[in-house]
Amino acid sequence: MKRVVLFLATNLAVVLVLTLVMNLFGLGRGVSAQGINVGELAVLSVVIGFTGAIISLLMSKPMAKWSTGARVIEQPANSTEQWLVQTVRRLSERAGIGMPEVAVYEGEPNAFATGAFKNSALVAVSTGLLQSMNQDEVEAVLGHEVAHIANGDMVTLTLIQGVVNTFVVFLARVVGFFVDKVLFRKEGEGPGIGYFASVIVLEILFGLLASIIVAWFSRQREFRADAGAAKLMGSPVPMQHALARLGGLAPGALPKTMSASGISGSGGGWGALFSTHPPMEQRIAALQQLR
Repeated sequence: MKRVVLFLATNLAVVLVLTLVMNLFGLGRGVSAQGINVGELAVLSVVIGFTGAIISLLMSKPMAKWSTGARVIEQPANSTEQWLVQTVRRLSERAGIGMPEVAVYEGEPNAFATGAFKNSALVAVSTGLLQSMNQDEVEAVLGHEVAHIANGDMVTLTLIQGVVNTFVVFLARVVGFFVDKVLFRKEGEGPGIGYFASVIVLEILFGLLASIIVAWFSRQREFRADAGAAKLMGSPVPMQHALARLGGLAPGALPKTMSASGISGSGGGWGALFSTHPPMEQRIAALQQLR
């Protein structure tokens, strides 16, 4: 379940690169010596905001493979791989989606599903997860990931990210304009270095604040995917057992861009606001209510 933080990090990087390029070439700033052109700035914000989110979505599958070293199972090499492919195929048919690619990667207990399209997605599990769980529990985790694909979660996340990106880009330029005007610019001059520097810094700060909204949405998706796994399995019990097992495992080291989405649950205090996954006990309690 690593995909969300990687998606967010890629999105922020793309937005910052687009901002730098457009600032360097003076394209569609929406801000000039005469002031702020709200309409032009709004269009610019939508273009940058949604372009960043869409590029992140399209890159999500190759980026996930690259960052984890996931090996797609082309021809099953053993009975475990054969079972994985068959199980994902059966769950996908029940969910009404095309067969995803199935991959395995070396690492502590974890799993993820990603991809821009329902019928060409990727489901990957770690060797640690396969070694730590029985088949019913692994199947429940696979059902959870297939449910993410069937629910169109990555596309919905992209739309939400595009909207918050738009606000981030717009507000960063409005605030940057006034910072530059008050502190750096002389009367009659156009936006200067103070404006461009302020925009970059503000996009990072506002982007972090916006990630709280995206993280909240991600936590709701996890509850829905848990319920989806219960439906695909015909019972919530296997998913409850899988979550209880995962909650009792020591978290493994993850890449820095993914550390906040570790499968062991959310942090306390302020960290909970940025967590992409609810605590295990909350997820288990929600499943118990499905009975």
